[in-house]
Amino acid sequence: MKLRMAAITIKDLTLYLNKMKHLQLILISLLVILLESCTSNGNKADGYGNFEATEITISAEANGKILYLDAEEGSLLEQNKVVGVIDTIQLSLKRDQLLASKNTIYSKSRNVLSQREVLREQLKVAQNDQNRIDNLVKANAATTKQLDDINGQIGIIKEQIKSVETQNSPIINEVKSIEIQIQQIEDQINKSIVQNPLKGTVLVKYAEPNELTAFGKPLYKIADLEHMILRVYISENQLANLNIGQEVSVKIDAGDDMKSYPGEITWISESSEFTPKIIQTKEERVNLVYAVKVSVKNDGSLKIGMPAEMWIGTNTNDK
Repeated sequence: MKLRMAAITIKDLTLYLNKMKHLQLILISLLVILLESCTSNGNKADGYGNFEATEITISAEANGKILYLDAEEGSLLEQNKVVGVIDTIQLSLKRDQLLASKNTIYSKSRNVLSQREVLREQLKVAQNDQNRIDNLVKANAATTKQLDDINGQIGIIKEQIKSVETQNSPIINEVKSIEIQIQQIEDQINKSIVQNPLKGTVLVKYAEPNELTAFGKPLYKIADLEHMILRVYISENQLANLNIGQEVSVKIDAGDDMKSYPGEITWISESSEFTPKIIQTKEERVNLVYAVKVSVKNDGSLKIGMPAEMWIGTNTNDK
C-alpha cells in the first residue's frame, strides 16, 4: 500500500513539473512578443551619425626658428591672438640693407634734380631776356640776331632739362624696385608673427619653441567646438520630411538615459551614397542614403566622433 502511494506521488510530481515547464515556455514566449512589440512601435531615431567639426591646420608662413608658440592642446584661443613668433633677424637685416640702398639712390636722384632746378632757373632768366629783347626789336632798339641768339639759348636749356630728367628716370625706377622689395620683406616679417585666424580649441600641436620651421609646415590644428556638426544619414523616404533650417532634436547617450540638444539642419546632400559601414549592419549597408548636417550648440559634452541620433517631429521626447 505504501509503495503504491509513493508511486502515485512520484507520478503526480512528474506531471506537476511538466506543467511548470510548459508554463515557463509560455511566459518566455509572451516576454519575447512583448519586447518585440516595444521595439517595433516606431519609437526609433530618424537618423544616426557622428559629430564632426571644421578643423583648420595653421601652418608657418615664414622660414626660421620658432621663438614662441603658445598653442597648447585643449586650450581655447581667441581670434587674431598672437600665438607664435618666428625669428625675423635675417629679414630685418635685409630690410635695413634695402633702406640704405634706397637712401643712396635717392642721393643720386637729388643731385640730378638739383641740376634740373639750376637749369630751370637759367631758363627763367633766358625767357625774361627773350621778352625784353623782343620788345626792343619791336621798338627798333635791338637786332633780330640778338633775339635769335636768346631763342637758341632757351632751346639749349630746354634740351638740357630733358636730358637731366632722362637721367633721373632710371634712378626713380630703381627706387621703386627697392621699395617693392622692402614691402615684400615687411610682409614676410608680418607673417613671421603667427596670429590665430579664428576662435577655437587647439586639437593638435605639431611644433615646439626652438624648433626650425619652414613655409607651409603645420604648427597646430584648431576647430570651433562651440558649434558641432552632426552628420547623419537618412533614407529617400525621409527626404520629404526634412528642410534646410528645420529644427530637430539630437540625442546622445548619458548613462542609462539620453541627453537631448536642439539642432538645426544646415545641409542636405544632393546625391545619394551607400550607407557608411560604421552606421549600419552589413545587410543595411547596401541601401542608398542621403547625408544631412545638423548644427548643434556644444555645452562641452559633445566631442568629435561621438555617436548621436537625430529625431524629427513627435519622436523627440527623451526615452
